[in-house]
Amino acid sequence: MKKSLILAAILAVVCVGSAVAQPRAIGVNLGWGADVSYQHSFGEANMLDVSVNLPQFAGIGAKVTYDWINPFGTAVPWEYQGAWNWYLGVGGSGGVYGLLNSALANTWYAGVAGHVGIEYQFWFPLQLSLDWRPTIGVAGNNGVGFNTGGLYDGITLGVRYLF
Repeated sequence: MKKSLILAAILAVVCVGSAVAQPRAIGVNLGWGADVSYQHSFGEANMLDVSVNLPQFAGIGAKVTYDWINPFGTAVPWEYQGAWNWYLGVGGSGGVYGLLNSALANTWYAGVAGHVGIEYQFWFPLQLSLDWRPTIGVAGNNGVGFNTGGLYDGITLGVRYLF
């Protein structure tokens, strides 16, 4: 009993230590709306991107995507300070519209979110990115329909602080 408790405590310390040791970034994305995003890297090839957004400045929502950095072994060649990366990912999105427009009041949306982008990481802890985060899914108010607005509001310019 005592050995299994010590083993569980060691395992918990290792898991927490490895999660804290991974690079992270927090910042904003601006486009046809605004996002506050948090990125958590899992090694050099994967990251989780979590964002709270104001789609078209008329609602509130959230997106979570799992992204692959430089997928297919296609890193951007760069010989100077800083680094270029590109990424693509998939996840989910949901939220509500109608905060400022009573005609859209209580309109909800949910669906599959994509993420394609390119970023430049400076030699100091700053990152600039250009992203496209489309959402394909359903939306509804009095009925349910296809969400077409989610295909266009996801083009953003991002600025993040790396820590």
